Amino acid sequence: MTPTILAAGGGSFFGDPTAPMEKLLLELSGASHPRLCFIPTAGAESEYSIVRFYEVFGRHARVSHLPLFRRQGDVREVLLDQDAIWVGGGNTLNMLAIWRLHGVDSALRDAWERGVVLGGVSAGSLCWFESGVTDSYGPELQPIHGCLGWLPGSNCPHYDGEVQRRPVYTRLVGSGELPAGYACDDGAALLYRGAELAEVVASRPDARAYRVERDGERARETPVEPARLVRGFPA
Repeated sequence: MTPTILAAGGGSFFGDPTAPMEKLLLELSGASHPRLCFIPTAGAESEYSIVRFYEVFGRHARVSHLPLFRRQGDVREVLLDQDAIWVGGGNTLNMLAIWRLHGVDSALRDAWERGVVLGGVSAGSLCWFESGVTDSYGPELQPIHGCLGWLPGSNCPHYDGEVQRRPVYTRLVGSGELPAGYACDDGAALLYRGAELAEVVASRPDARAYRVERDGERARETPVEPARLVRGFPA
């Protein structure tokens, strides 16, 4: 199976229990009763997020989560034994640092190359790229470099969901501080096969992605319409 990543700009099972993007992730795995692992590191392993995950997906998959603050078991063994892995939102900077200390980054790379479908929202979208825009450093949005770098260029989630995302991202790309990349509205996601963008999908008809590139001293923004609308689980 071609290595696959679904990088969602915003929206998750917390706010929408029909979980259209997570449902698509399970479908992409091709398993009839998939093994799904939730990685809640970016959200500091919030008990609410973990309980909610089990509530929403317990009927649709064989669910588990990966704890690192109270580590249990072998990280690589857990991650390689999945059909799909979903990475939650939160602090990208902290998440990447903790992952690297525990070897999660290398284990995820092995899982990806072996055909485990990876996906996530917000921090769980940004982490796969080289760089992007984050609030990990505080209330002001700033560039983040040194992400996993499996997908080329930069990424900006919440493009229509947070008022400063678009102006900050376009300024950083226009100045050359960030490389060209893709921004995603809440409700839109980038589907990558290997390191190539295969299509944009959306759970809302008005959600889309944007290719953002440097053009002189400014950024040029090109909308990418979704190839298909995805539906969630029955309410």
